[in-house]
Amino acid sequence: MQADEKKKLRVMAYVDGSNLYFGMIESGARKCKWLNVYQLMKSFVRSNQELVGVKFFTSRITHNPPKEKRQTTYLEALESTGVELIYGSYHAKFEDCRECGHQWVVPSEKMTDVNLATHLIMDAHLDVYDIAIVVSGDSDFVPCIEAVNTTFLDKSVVVFFPPGRHNNSVAEVARANQIIGRPKLVESQFPPKVVKVDGYVLEKPEGW
Repeated sequence: MQADEKKKLRVMAYVDGSNLYFGMIESGARKCKWLNVYQLMKSFVRSNQELVGVKFFTSRITHNPPKEKRQTTYLEALESTGVELIYGSYHAKFEDCRECGHQWVVPSEKMTDVNLATHLIMDAHLDVYDIAIVVSGDSDFVPCIEAVNTTFLDKSVVVFFPPGRHNNSVAEVARANQIIGRPKLVESQFPPKVVKVDGYVLEKPEGW
């Protein structure tokens, strides 16, 4: 049994949290936001593979307490499954309407793409995985995906596109690609209440 397990291909997942979130929102899968990303990634792993880790790249929301609370609840739920959270920074740029004087916040994420690309290449160098799954449709990842696939010939980077986020330039450099369908999202939802290791109960945010 141990010999068989050692032969399994190691799979590491790298999830672009923002790309996944907005892909679901824009494709009409709003009710799938309470998503157990670890379970979702594990559902794609084949019998000759093993999921060795999931890294979730995101930024903390600012200037909106209700959204901050919902995000914190969700991120703690992800952590309870063993997902590793890697943070960039979240910048809120204020825009003004010249006609009415109304002001609103335009969110902007910084460093999350760079963080994902860095971890993907760094982990290949450290021999952390045999197969890397990148969950994103962002063309910014084309150079790092291509770099791993052409430099580390014993490794493969595949791409799982969030709903509505298929990107031809990304698909061309990936060893394989597919779109995450809604059935997979529905099947991979957290229960309404998630119990953390310390016993604290996280409840699904209202409206999710």
